[in-house]
Amino acid sequence: MSDKTAQLEAFERLLVIMDELREQCPWDKKQTMESLRHLTIEEVYELGDAILDKDLTEVKKELGDVLLHIVFYSKIGSETNTFDIADVCHSICDKLVDRHPHIYGDVKVENEEDVKRNWEQLKLKEGKKSVLEGVPKSLPAMVKANRIQDKVAGVGFDWEKPEQVFEKVEEELTELRDEIKKGDKAAIESEFGDVLFSLINYARFLNVNPENALEKTNKKFIKRFQYLELKAKELNRDLKDMSLTEMDVYWEEAKKL
Repeated sequence: MSDKTAQLEAFERLLVIMDELREQCPWDKKQTMESLRHLTIEEVYELGDAILDKDLTEVKKELGDVLLHIVFYSKIGSETNTFDIADVCHSICDKLVDRHPHIYGDVKVENEEDVKRNWEQLKLKEGKKSVLEGVPKSLPAMVKANRIQDKVAGVGFDWEKPEQVFEKVEEELTELRDEIKKGDKAAIESEFGDVLFSLINYARFLNVNPENALEKTNKKFIKRFQYLELKAKELNRDLKDMSLTEMDVYWEEAKKL
């Protein structure tokens, strides 16, 4: 049996199970696209955690959960004759073929940047009025900022050199400091947002994903702080009663782990 045959059989098994659950399970029968939405978002975040943890076993499991949701939505769509899993697959296949004319057509590209520019231009030809239409409104702000900057860069609205972006970061920091001195809360919030936006833009020039970078720092901080909590417990001390100097000793220990 070829790998492709085995893969198709596995996917067919999932489709059959989905049909059975939708017909026989009280919980599955009740679900709607709206009721599944928040669960889907959670599954995607769990997949993201597994990827950052480099836990491939968990990645496999979470991919299965996400795939189940795709099949579930498609099953619900088929019940109103709106679309089914075949329509979903053909839709993405058609999009991939249309947006890769350098593979399925006669367009020539030199590098990855050419591909990204072509991608955004093709989307506009498909009827989109703005390159930013494809940025979901409900994305977390940092992810949204990164996608916005990536998309506008795809049509040439971008800095030429990383140094220019860093200068912009410094400029925004200066403006933030000036507003802090004035004490205008609304202006401080606005300038703080500009600092974050410019830092996220700079991350792109460094080939750093800002969301991943911040989440790794979150995980690092949690690990070190929990070590600090553990040491305080071993000493029968309450963190609130420890000085910063005392806590810093264990914080530095945690950094070496």
